[in-house]
Amino acid sequence: MVVTIVGIGLIGGSMAISLQENGFAKKVIGVDASSEHEKKAIRRYLIDEAMSLKKAVQQSDVIIVATPVDVMLKVLPEVLDLITDKQVVLDVGSTKERLLEALKEHPNRKRLVATHPMAGTEYSGPEAAIPNLFTGKYTVIVDKEDSAADAVQIAEQLYQSIEMKIAYLDAKAHDEHTAYVSHISHISSFALALTVLEKEKNDSKIFELASSGFGSTVRLAKSSPDMWVPIFRQNRDNVMTILDEYISTLSQFRTMLIKKDYDSFYKKIEEANQIRKIIS
Repeated sequence: MVVTIVGIGLIGGSMAISLQENGFAKKVIGVDASSEHEKKAIRRYLIDEAMSLKKAVQQSDVIIVATPVDVMLKVLPEVLDLITDKQVVLDVGSTKERLLEALKEHPNRKRLVATHPMAGTEYSGPEAAIPNLFTGKYTVIVDKEDSAADAVQIAEQLYQSIEMKIAYLDAKAHDEHTAYVSHISHISSFALALTVLEKEKNDSKIFELASSGFGSTVRLAKSSPDMWVPIFRQNRDNVMTILDEYISTLSQFRTMLIKKDYDSFYKKIEEANQIRKIIS
């Protein structure tokens, strides 16, 4: 197939690598708002060539939209306006409710398969693209029943070709779950990084003592605001709910320390250890 990727960053670029290596795509066309990104993608052999959106869509079997989620609100209608009933469009955004609500009346809505590959790193741009990013990870297909059966089948084949497992959710459930397992993790990391950076102004030794544990905890704080502010904007209500719960839990730990209630602290840590059953 000829595949166009709109937005040649970490996810789009890594998809380009995998789909070319496994033979799913015989040609990958890149479309990006940044001409520098397009040049980098060509130099790194992520794409075969760069084109305008209209020209790229006209030549493609599958179009993958991998832009920040606020840009998707503008780009996806444009892509759907250009396609025929033989083409398939995939988005890979981290939020779905607002996007799919905006597209529900589009005459070509059934050619769109809403997906979310649950994979990534803290880096962004075409230089962040890596092989095997998706291997063994889950992708979510959202509101499957709103997409044409043949379009869903192609999306499933694409994700299976890059060795991803597939889960199915409706848009509301997807956005709720991603708030818990992804979005709050980033807010926590941003907050901890800001706390430590403020301390570092007065104590330059802090980073000399930082261990690998600290590095893994604040790794996500290196993530791009261009990507994450739109996600928080679109999933605000769900993120607010989990953030309130998280702040409440932090307050419990603070209260136990104030009261020197280390027995309760011990029990809370034991409860937290149960996450092993979910994450090995």
